[in-house]
Amino acid sequence: MTRIVVVDNHGQFTHLEHRALRDMGVDVEIVDNETPPGEVDADGIVLSGGPEMDRRGRSDDYLDDDRPVLGICLGMQVMAHALDGGRVGSGEYGGYADVTVDILDADDALVGSLHPDTRTWASHADEVKEVPDGFARTAESDVCGVEAMSDPERDLYGVQWHPEVAHTEEGEEVFENFVAICEQD
Repeated sequence: MTRIVVVDNHGQFTHLEHRALRDMGVDVEIVDNETPPGEVDADGIVLSGGPEMDRRGRSDDYLDDDRPVLGICLGMQVMAHALDGGRVGSGEYGGYADVTVDILDADDALVGSLHPDTRTWASHADEVKEVPDGFARTAESDVCGVEAMSDPERDLYGVQWHPEVAHTEEGEEVFENFVAICEQD
């Protein structure tokens, strides 16, 4: 059975990420973001959303851990902040809203199977402004140029939106695709 650990960055939806994966039959556990990667037994890692970069704990350490990582909202921003070439900044749009996302890469392992334009629930208080070296932008919207990004060579993937909430139309498919990535490794 595939085992995924959700690293809790103090997000209000972390429990929903856990539940979505559990309901798919995944062996899943939530761990505090101060937990070192070496203490985590998992086939894949989800870096949860959260309120601010200063509360990301040891999330950066999971990026060089040779396991697939899915960053959700703050989790994706952690990748851009920690890795060379990436940049995070304030969004112009602000708080949570219904956002239609345009998928840019139909071959992307994480979001490529979604409809070319899919409705999501996202916060844009902060967002990735420039993707890190090795990453490709895989989705955008009219309010954010980087709604999703992927580096398949390192198995690092991120989405600005929250696939775990009911307002996101194809959220379960995002998690299914991530589980498939974890099972291939």
